[in-house]
Amino acid sequence: MGSRVELFEQIRRDRRLEEMSIRELADRHGVHRRTVRQALASSVPPPRQTYPARARPAIDPWREVIDGWLIGDQAVHRKQRHTARRVWQRLVAEHGASVSEVTVSRYVGLRRVELGIVDQEVFVAQEHPPGAEAEVDFGEFQIVLDGVVVKVWMFVMRLSCSGKAFHVAYGNQAQEAFLEGHTAAFEHFGGVPGRIRYDNLKPAVTRVLKGRDREESERFIALRSHYGFDSFFCIPGKQGAHEKGGVEGEIGRFRRRHLVPPPKIATLVELAALVAAGDVTDDDRVITGRTSTVGAAFATEQPTLMPPPDEAFDPRVIESRRVDQRARVSIRQCHYSVPARYAGRRLSVRLGAAMVEVLDAGKVVATHTRAIGRYVQVLTLDHYLEVLARKPGAFPGATVLAQAKAAGSFTTAHQGYWDAARAARGDGDGTRMLIEVLLAHRTLPAAALVVAMDAAVTSGALDPQVVIIEARRAATAQVALVVPISALARYDRPAPTLSSYDDLLTTATARTAP
Repeated sequence: MGSRVELFEQIRRDRRLEEMSIRELADRHGVHRRTVRQALASSVPPPRQTYPARARPAIDPWREVIDGWLIGDQAVHRKQRHTARRVWQRLVAEHGASVSEVTVSRYVGLRRVELGIVDQEVFVAQEHPPGAEAEVDFGEFQIVLDGVVVKVWMFVMRLSCSGKAFHVAYGNQAQEAFLEGHTAAFEHFGGVPGRIRYDNLKPAVTRVLKGRDREESERFIALRSHYGFDSFFCIPGKQGAHEKGGVEGEIGRFRRRHLVPPPKIATLVELAALVAAGDVTDDDRVITGRTSTVGAAFATEQPTLMPPPDEAFDPRVIESRRVDQRARVSIRQCHYSVPARYAGRRLSVRLGAAMVEVLDAGKVVATHTRAIGRYVQVLTLDHYLEVLARKPGAFPGATVLAQAKAAGSFTTAHQGYWDAARAARGDGDGTRMLIEVLLAHRTLPAAALVVAMDAAVTSGALDPQVVIIEARRAATAQVALVVPISALARYDRPAPTLSSYDDLLTTATARTAP
């Protein structure tokens, strides 16, 4: 059914063309004859009849009492003002009112707005010159990583003028991820905005002071000084969320557009590719109220960004950690292995958003991919070989062996050689034979050792020294190098002659002749 205006138009048309009576028009259109008369009198329907406010017998006797309490609340501390429930309780206890709590709650909510006690906040639209400002924040989402649901964080920087945004996913939202996100965003944009808006993120702010003043972390100050941008911190809490509403909305939009349903991936490299593809796709979208795409607007804004410095900022954090009795260092509630000889010593840790490097006097002694979550162990089999050679009984049930198998570094060739060695020499000696071969991985290619172990199992020559010799022979085998003769033409040189020297001697003899 159309609108009332369309109904009036149809009635007037039928009366004009077919000269139908009021009764006939009412029957055809299924309306009252009064409606037909209204349509014939005017093409504009009359306004709806207004009715006086309905009586509220349950709450009306107490309106003045409630209003007095609400108005009086303006003179007391906000934490000691009447709630709707407290109003209802006082009405029942002090005045003997017979009224439901829901009725009181509805009246109190409506009356507060009518009295101006609850103000409706009004926001003012802003203009953003090209290259002048950006907004930064973290947003969380879930992924299915190798069959396990885990929570990850997305660093987002959005240019306020063009709406162009950069997204990158990390396993944490610590300071190193915060700093690395900036360097990656500046590289992606090919420039630096003049000012960046933040909420009070812990990686940037160590203490919130009065007003806009903040105590900032030294690493964040160094980042800001390196790139030359200014920072702006929003009001803490929900009251300041609108001050960087662009990036707040961008996080939700990107999550709904590209991360629903939760992506199922095997590695974080796949997640990084997925997020980067989302950024490329979003270049073609048009923000509501604008005429050009995000990519076209960014092409106009990009030349106005400040040029980045020639040398990129190093976002990694250097910390000191003591190695425990299990040859691990603890970082952000996760454990990473180091060579067993460093147990009990204090080492330096270079901590990045995705990688962990352990150093001894400036030399890297261990490198790991950063773990996601808490209480996770990241262990490398090579770090424990010397200990396992002395304690071969700990090898079969070792956590590091299970992780090596899961990672694929302990192959079926290793398992086959180990089984054959234990069958021939016993569990202890057979395990030591395997460990001796594993130690050879430090100097020989893994592929050559795998071939040598398979050959040893086939031939029955299981001595680890034989395996190492065969692997070294395969690794150092020389392949004949055949070079086409035509490729050596550029090295051709004419044969040397003494004609120039003979000419020199002849000339000298002629000059000395009498």
